Amino acid sequence: MQTSQADYFPILMQLILAVGFVTGTIFVSGKLGPKRNSLNKDKNFECGIESVGNARIPFSVKYFLVAILFVLFDVEVIFMYPWAVNFRSMGFEGLIKMGIFMFLLIVGFFYVMKKKGLEWE
Repeated sequence: MQTSQADYFPILMQLILAVGFVTGTIFVSGKLGPKRNSLNKDKNFECGIESVGNARIPFSVKYFLVAILFVLFDVEVIFMYPWAVNFRSMGFEGLIKMGIFMFLLIVGFFYVMKKKGLEWE
């Protein structure tokens, strides 16, 4: 079965409709919305804390380490969902591969625990 360019027309129309809706919504809300600027309203505000001083204060590496470890282990957990869904069809070979994956995940977790990567001072 061959496809022609006409087969892609609905996809193109959906793309144009989606982009047009987003662009139109942003444009119309900018024109219709209230514009009340004041000195107090235009001040920087972050999480209920007034902004004071320089924004270039060095942070502890622990913040970034915890964030990277969260992303790393979170992404690895995402790989378990397709395996769980296709568990029966993958058979024993899939079980072995997932066992190796889980072993490496646990080794990495114990390495982080040994290096005290998740402990705060």
